[in-house]
Amino acid sequence: MIDLLPHLINGLTLGLLFALIALGFTLIVGVMEVINLAHGSLFALGAYFALTVIAGSWFSSTPFGAWWLSLPLGLRYVLALAIGPALAGLAGMLLELCLRPTYGKPPLYGLLLTFGAALVVEELIRLVWGTGEQNLALPQAINGAFLLNGMIFSTYRFFASGFSIVAIAAVWLFLERTSAGAVIKAGAHDSEMVRALGYDLARLRLLVFGFGAALAGLAGVVMVPIWGLRPHVGVDIVIPAFLIIVIGGVGSFWGAVIAALLVGLAIGITGAYAAAWSTMSMYLLLIAILGFRSRGLLGRKSALEN
Repeated sequence: MIDLLPHLINGLTLGLLFALIALGFTLIVGVMEVINLAHGSLFALGAYFALTVIAGSWFSSTPFGAWWLSLPLGLRYVLALAIGPALAGLAGMLLELCLRPTYGKPPLYGLLLTFGAALVVEELIRLVWGTGEQNLALPQAINGAFLLNGMIFSTYRFFASGFSIVAIAAVWLFLERTSAGAVIKAGAHDSEMVRALGYDLARLRLLVFGFGAALAGLAGVVMVPIWGLRPHVGVDIVIPAFLIIVIGGVGSFWGAVIAALLVGLAIGITGAYAAAWSTMSMYLLLIAILGFRSRGLLGRKSALEN
């Protein structure tokens, strides 16, 4: 008989990491009504920037590089958790500036622009970091494995799950307990009302896009030790992220979190019995939920439905 516990833990870990990716995606779709096909590329950029921070590959031959590499790996990893997402956020803001001429036009314009941006970012990654598979060096404290009830578990998966829970809670507190979060939520419901209240809509969109991109970058730093780091990893991740916000309901915070957990568990449990069907399971879940509720689990009417 198959012991489901490791598969349930793997599924929950995957679901929490998917939630982190999908939250940035759903914020951008909810506020700007733009499906950002480059979201996965921003996920990859965050991870590659973190790789550079940890390995110091761009400046390792300089005196600064020698000093940098003498720092403890744990400190460089913590700095990578901050710098990688911040640089991904800046890249996202640059993309938002490029998107501005498409506002007010059919959604296809924004869709094509972000698709082109994803291709450009992927090629830039190949040029700068190479085409081979890479991975982040991890501090000893969160690396390795441990025994529990006669089974071996990865320490890093537990760290990634805990980190994702804290990050999701922080994003929720930001949206629910701060005035900036209130403006973002208002913008997701009615952007013209936000403009009428005197807020700079262009600035709001820029900041939301940057925030969503930073969340994608943060997910990239945390997820690639499990998922692997390669130039096309963004393409691999953007499909589950898009599927999750559709299942959860466009623009819904908790819808995205619940859908991500369901997708993670579906993949994890299916992997226990029929590994070849594990990826297929999330598409079957999508069909089952949309067949029951076309707006997703917690979705509301969106301009995308018009």
